[in-house]
Amino acid sequence: MLTGKQKRFLRAKAHHLSPIFQVGKDGVNDNMVKQIGEALEKRELIKISVLQNCMEDKDIVAEQIVEQTNAFLVQVIGSTIVIYKESEENKQIKLP
Repeated sequence: MLTGKQKRFLRAKAHHLSPIFQVGKDGVNDNMVKQIGEALEKRELIKISVLQNCMEDKDIVAEQIVEQTNAFLVQVIGSTIVIYKESEENKQIKLP
């Protein structure tokens, strides 16, 4: 689990990032989860945008992604999801 201090730190880091994935009307699928997992290994902290035509609630989408990638949910703000997963080979972010 992430502490409040760690989440604040990650939110500040994520502020400047652009969403690199978009969840549309098809929702979350296996291929997307695989790509998100690979992106997390490279970047550790990513933003995902939930489009308006997505049939599922953004909180449910966030829960599915976090569960299937074993990542941590940093925040859901508006239609943007911020998730973090510590990289095994490419550690860049040092949590407080």
